[in-house]
Amino acid sequence: MRSELVVGLVSISDRASGGVYQDQGIPALEEWLAKALATPFRVETRLIPDERAQIEATLVELVDQVRCDLVLTTGGTGPSRRDVTPEATLAVGTKEMPGFGEQMRQISLHFVPTAILSRQVAVIRETPDHAALIMNLPGQPKSIKETLEGLKDADGKQIAGGIFAAVPYCIDLIGGPYIETDEAVCKAFRPKSAIRKSS
Repeated sequence: MRSELVVGLVSISDRASGGVYQDQGIPALEEWLAKALATPFRVETRLIPDERAQIEATLVELVDQVRCDLVLTTGGTGPSRRDVTPEATLAVGTKEMPGFGEQMRQISLHFVPTAILSRQVAVIRETPDHAALIMNLPGQPKSIKETLEGLKDADGKQIAGGIFAAVPYCIDLIGGPYIETDEAVCKAFRPKSAIRKSS
């Protein structure tokens, strides 16, 4: 069983990929993962334009060839004509995981009513000998952190659960490496029967 987690990070932006401005999505994701994960991991990054065929090809490459266990995309999930990340994600998935998108919108609705315009989705992509979870995240670094981590009140009590709490168990169920997190950042949830004792 491979112990190293491989995470694909894909920032989808016409302007950032064209050099008009600095991409903020991938650095925000790398910073959050470095704080949240207690398991060894490496990242594969891609910065690409809002082109559906290229998004699909990139997701397929990261799962089928690079063999990422988890792929996080940022950008391209709004209602404008150029926003095609959800369509590309659904096209390469073999199973849809609607709960992730539902919870992302719930978290964002605590801040802005326009959260209902976001169309983030999550899917599993399966090949004969590998599977990965692919999730669309918001484009803004602050929103990425809130979505992954969830919301706490001033006393540290959880108001809304972040989506990453469910990711390690999902990766278990599709045959990926066992992921442990820093509980101060994000406590992974597993049924008691699925928890492994640290060696």
